[in-house]
Amino acid sequence: MKIAANAAEGFVAAPPDGVRAVLLYGPDVGLVQERAVRLARAIVDDPKDPFRIADLPAATLRADPALLSDEAAAMTLAGGRRVVRVREATDTIAGILSDFLSAPASGDALVVVEAANLGPRSKLRKAFEGAKDAAALACYADEGRSLEAVIRDTLGRNGLGVSPDAMTYLCANLGSDRLLSRAELEKLSLYMGIEGGEVSLADAALSVGDSAQMTLDDIAFAVGNGDTKKLPGLLDRAQQEGTAAVSLIRVVSRHFQRLHLVSGLVETGSNMESALKSLRPPVFFKQAAAFQAQVRRWNPARLSAALDALSDAERASKTTGMPADSITHQTLLRLSVMGRGRR
Repeated sequence: MKIAANAAEGFVAAPPDGVRAVLLYGPDVGLVQERAVRLARAIVDDPKDPFRIADLPAATLRADPALLSDEAAAMTLAGGRRVVRVREATDTIAGILSDFLSAPASGDALVVVEAANLGPRSKLRKAFEGAKDAAALACYADEGRSLEAVIRDTLGRNGLGVSPDAMTYLCANLGSDRLLSRAELEKLSLYMGIEGGEVSLADAALSVGDSAQMTLDDIAFAVGNGDTKKLPGLLDRAQQEGTAAVSLIRVVSRHFQRLHLVSGLVETGSNMESALKSLRPPVFFKQAAAFQAQVRRWNPARLSAALDALSDAERASKTTGMPADSITHQTLLRLSVMGRGRR
């Protein structure tokens, strides 16, 4: 089934018992991830509980398709439903998921599939939209009233109001990624302190600027360009600005997911111009030439490998105990070396 935009929040907060799989897709990677966590929390008290949460990267599932059914049927000693998260999904695993949905349920786990933007003809979308016990939910960038709601919600939870001028400024500088928007708003809340009050335009401008986002965008493009000389300096700058390692991984992942979408469309016969128009938000006009060059530089297979490496890096930074910055920097530098090659 297809979940309408106005029903999305209610669905994520309390998914119906009859739904055993949910596809979250769209250009806002942060919103996809936020909703995946919220779905998990609706089923499991602790979304990091390793006994009730299974993490299946798409690459792992491609190598062993039976893992999906095995994890969905697995039970915990303490009882309770489990959640199986399938990350970085693309149409390359549509057949595996379609077979899973068409087979009788072998357990009561909720399978949450996370993907980048998928077109109307996507096999993955069609599989979930056509299944009675599955749901597809689009995640588009916050804008207008939805972005205002995110701003008011995040600041409100920290005891803060926001002036009209500050709201206008924040809407102009946030919105492309839900998680990054919330991170910026949390930073603003820290700046305001525990006294509360109303965020003014001056407060917003001092705390939430575009310099950090520009650095992140520069890093993503440096990796895609294979610019091994420029990248180390950009990574140092991001570290000095206090950018979390996971934010770097997610920004670069989002960039490569957008490249993957356009590259896949071009590979299947679309021209570059029409493929670029499918992106939401659109590529900034000053970056369009570099983006097109990267589409030509990276083919879908190499982009999939890059996305798998980024997913592995995020998981390793959370589970191995090694410094997250080191894992992230090494991964991005390795990908930039890959970017120096040709398709």
